[in-house]
Amino acid sequence: MQNVLLAKYGEIALRGKNRHLIENALLKTISKNLEKIGNYYVSKEQGRILIENKDNNFEYDKVIPLVVNILGITAVCPAIKLDDSNIENIRKNALLHIKEHWSDKDYTFKVETKRSDKNYPMDSREISSDVGGYILDNTDNLTVNVREPDITLMVEIRNYVYVYSKLIKGFGGLPIGTSGKATVLLSGGIDSPVAAFMMAKRGVSIEAVYFHSPPYTSDRAKQKVIDLAEQLSKFTGEIKLHIVPFTETQLKIYESVPPEKMTILLKRAMFKVAEKIALNNGSQGLVTGDSIGQVASQTMQAIEAINSAVESLPVFRPLCSMDKQEIIDIARKLGTFDISIRPYEDCCTIFVAKHPETKPKRSIIENIEKNIENLDILINKCIENIETIIF
Repeated sequence: MQNVLLAKYGEIALRGKNRHLIENALLKTISKNLEKIGNYYVSKEQGRILIENKDNNFEYDKVIPLVVNILGITAVCPAIKLDDSNIENIRKNALLHIKEHWSDKDYTFKVETKRSDKNYPMDSREISSDVGGYILDNTDNLTVNVREPDITLMVEIRNYVYVYSKLIKGFGGLPIGTSGKATVLLSGGIDSPVAAFMMAKRGVSIEAVYFHSPPYTSDRAKQKVIDLAEQLSKFTGEIKLHIVPFTETQLKIYESVPPEKMTILLKRAMFKVAEKIALNNGSQGLVTGDSIGQVASQTMQAIEAINSAVESLPVFRPLCSMDKQEIIDIARKLGTFDISIRPYEDCCTIFVAKHPETKPKRSIIENIEKNIENLDILINKCIENIETIIF
């Protein structure tokens, strides 16, 4: 008997000729995460990933957090691996597994068997009945419930026999880097970190841009975004955070445009800076945390007026149809919510007008922007003075 971890994946299994490339990317990420904690071996095992410890010293508490949050993984299962598929050996080890994990109180249970080895002398139903009966006869705290059990003991007969009873859910999706690259405009709010995660979940590798306007935004506001990027990196892998000095550009816009149109023009300037950064880092798109109708700058008319600032890249808004509570629920799961609600405002919040325009006309906005003196020079100056932090 050997302690192992089974990592399961969902939609990757439905891919065609490039499935092996995506699977290999997942194996590579898992191996990289585990190389610092022990002598672990990662391999493919008939539609799932098998993680073993070469020294037979499996530390689940350390391994599971490093695997379950990898995007592409739908679930992990702490399991035992048996070389001997004899039914007596399966019964004995299944009982040991149950006693190790489920002896603290009374439970209901059932046994399910998957048998890919069709030469095995018993079918799946017979194996489940045999193993379940043996467990029932040798425990005092279990009763059978085949409809809604507390415990489902899985017996899988493949190249080896695997027995497990716990399924720890992951986020699913696709492995990072298998779907290109994007640059996210990361504010200190709740929405943009979730948008970054949602894109990463589709296999997109992420870089981030934050616009910092001291003294109007404090170092604590900057630290909040740094902490958000670090937290996101637990799911997305390496993130480069580009901190853009935006004070001079922001003040120029503030002094040059009508107050009700200021937010739109500020965001256009941010998009112009972010696009240049994205093109420099090889991104195929920009990402924002916009949710349609949530604030004045996120109406359809405002989005159209802002989008035209971007000349050559698509802008992705993965949260566009979500309401605030849906976004908050995801942020809590990611551990970004408590960071985002720290009371340190970003530059857009501080300079927002009392009555911002909700239905701006793109042509009018573009004409106003043309008359802002030296705007292109200021935008290039922002890029020349970027601070980059890698997580």
